[in-house]
Amino acid sequence: MKYEIIRERDAYLVKSLCNELMVYQKSKAKITPERFDSMSFETRLLPSLEKADKNFIMIAKDDDEVVGYVYCNLSAKEVYDNDFATFFDINSVEDQVGCLSQFFIKDGYRGSGIGTRLFNEGMKWLNQLDVKDLFIFVSNGNDNALSFYKHKGFKESHKILDGFITVLRNM
Repeated sequence: MKYEIIRERDAYLVKSLCNELMVYQKSKAKITPERFDSMSFETRLLPSLEKADKNFIMIAKDDDEVVGYVYCNLSAKEVYDNDFATFFDINSVEDQVGCLSQFFIKDGYRGSGIGTRLFNEGMKWLNQLDVKDLFIFVSNGNDNALSFYKHKGFKESHKILDGFITVLRNM
């Protein structure tokens, strides 16, 4: 397995995996799965890249096939108060927040340590920014992801959109 940090302009390398992530999340969702119908690489990852102050994308490759990725960003807290949702109490955080925004490993590669490696690299990047407030947003029904992040030290903060998303925060 090879791991590579890619530039924002090369984000298209994760396009198919990002779209697979949306399909996967919809398949797991118990609360309003139809919300995922309008979510894709173009509507989720690209706008996030543009709104963030700093971005980090790392991919895992098996030969030439991209089999996993992690996308983290540093953004002004106001980015998380938008038409879709207010993700947290804006007054409870510093001006900038870090977020593990997207994380996906292809079926058949899960459970092999790829996720831990990508997660650790994403957290290493966020921690070197010396940002106090770190968040992860987990879609409902994705119990494996929720368990994984809790095992890595994140705590459940609250739910938004009537339980559609669980907000995890470093504590």
